[in-house]
Amino acid sequence: MDIKAYIKNSIDTKTKILNDEKILKTIDEIVNVIVETYQNGGKVLTAGNGGSAGDAQHIAGELVAKFYFNRPALKAQSLAVNTSVLTAISNDFGYEYCFARQIEGIADKGDVFIAISTSGNSANIIKALEAAKKQDVITVGLAGETSAQMDELCDYIIHVPSSSTPAIQEAHIMLGHIICAQVEEKYFN
Repeated sequence: MDIKAYIKNSIDTKTKILNDEKILKTIDEIVNVIVETYQNGGKVLTAGNGGSAGDAQHIAGELVAKFYFNRPALKAQSLAVNTSVLTAISNDFGYEYCFARQIEGIADKGDVFIAISTSGNSANIIKALEAAKKQDVITVGLAGETSAQMDELCDYIIHVPSSSTPAIQEAHIMLGHIICAQVEEKYFN
């Protein structure tokens, strides 16, 4: 792959997001619902597979630790980090339930679940979203450009306007950073 072409593809994807009023409005709505969840004593849960699992951990880490300034920790947890839980659930119930069982066990009504999937069709993400909906958890989805199974299960969804998995993932973490920065600013001011 040509280095400049790769960089241009990433920039073009982010420029499309910058110019998409629907996406910008959805980001603002997600920020507001997360702030409201924190004001009500709730928490944010995140999940994804592969690189998206890394993004889920990253977003949870920014909320718990800090983003731009020192402040009290916010309640957030990635469902992709506990190998004992993940392997027990996968062994006993099947990999498609590795996040759903955790949602059943630790999510409360009014919490926010951020589901990250470049395809929007990952079986374990779909099962987790279904479990979240049953428990009145607010569902947020980050996906690629095409319509997907997670669309019907998300209260808020952002489709990154690209079919390139790396460009989608790069945009997902950018969106995660924006959400974390805005939540931090609004909640603590």
